[in-house]
Amino acid sequence: MRAARQGAGRPAARPRARRRKPELPRVDLGPLETSIGYRPRRAQLAVFEDAIRVFGEAGLRPGSFSVLLVIGRNPGLKQSDVCAALGIQRTNFVGLIDTLESRGLVARRRAANDGRSYALHLTAAGKRLVAHAMKLQRRHDAALARKLGPGGRDELLDLLGKLT
Repeated sequence: MRAARQGAGRPAARPRARRRKPELPRVDLGPLETSIGYRPRRAQLAVFEDAIRVFGEAGLRPGSFSVLLVIGRNPGLKQSDVCAALGIQRTNFVGLIDTLESRGLVARRRAANDGRSYALHLTAAGKRLVAHAMKLQRRHDAALARKLGPGGRDELLDLLGKLT
């Protein structure tokens, strides 16, 4: 009843325009500005913010995309192997796979060599979604590479590879 009264006599809501982020005051971060631990974390947050927006167009989160991509490239991989490859804790992974399975993107089948484990496979819908998401990922990666400038992408990957 209340909801009906609130909307009565009002024009239809217009879509909200994107708001610019408010400018934050300059804060002295001291040694954090040059910290090898802090700067990559801030960069990761910026990259993930954009990735969440980009993959959201396909109804995915970055972690879901990674899982689907790995399963697609390695059909029949066991759940524990996907977890290990991506550094995902098993407790978090089970819920993620449950969601992907309920969306009809992933199928679990008993592993041929281990009846206690499940092998993961993409469904036809999962394969189509991965193909679409790969286009989004290339667009996202290209935008980041432009920010890094000529040679910056390869240099960054090389430096990060030394840390991992």
